[in-house]
Amino acid sequence: MELIEEYRRAALFMDAGEPAEAARILEPVLAAEPGNCDVRLGLALAYFGSAQLGKAEVHLRELVRRNPSDHYSHHVLGRTLERQSRINEALPHLHLADAMASVPEYGEAARRVAAKAAAPRN
Repeated sequence: MELIEEYRRAALFMDAGEPAEAARILEPVLAAEPGNCDVRLGLALAYFGSAQLGKAEVHLRELVRRNPSDHYSHHVLGRTLERQSRINEALPHLHLADAMASVPEYGEAARRVAAKAAAPRN
């Protein structure tokens, strides 16, 4: 298996809106290159896109552990936790991403989740 070719093929599937197939392709690539953060992020995004949120979370937590200043991984981890209705866990990652980088989407996500956290529960 030519790893770079498989990585590129997975990117084509992501671009085509087929994240589950991209994940299937990237799993053996990551197994062959476990230290490759680009592959790990691609796999996490493929899992996120195909609603395999538990698997996405595992890889995003590893990315954040390896590089705590990776604002994008913090953002996607926060979004992953939000999609699992784990609002209180999501919020710190979203705030951190927003504080680290001036990306409008980061601020929007942090405000949206903060509003959910502040909303009264029935």
